[in-house]
Amino acid sequence: MNKLNSRLRRSKRSRYKINGSGLPRLSVHRTNLHIYASIFDPSASKVLVSASSLESEVRKELSKSAGLGGNVEAASMIGKRVAEKAKKAGIESVAFDRSGFRYHGRVKALAEAARENGLKF
Repeated sequence: MNKLNSRLRRSKRSRYKINGSGLPRLSVHRTNLHIYASIFDPSASKVLVSASSLESEVRKELSKSAGLGGNVEAASMIGKRVAEKAKKAGIESVAFDRSGFRYHGRVKALAEAARENGLKF
């Protein structure tokens, strides 16, 4: 079993637990260069809110600092943006789906930034 299969196995287990809650799901995906966050509606499987380090506004802000989007600073910025967008959409609480990634580093920074900006997990 390789890293990808292990991560996908962990993600299936956590998504199974999340599906029973009925809350919107804050899903996080990370690559070496970027980080993505989306909030899904559980009943319609529809994206309600999304943010990523590929957005032009975020890239302009990140170009001033070191790195392009694959660091903790970018992750916390994305967490803040997704929480602000969720508030505008009327979403207050979500279930956090880390997609099988370990809860440390960029994933943890995104989650903490979202919590600090009013999103409840």
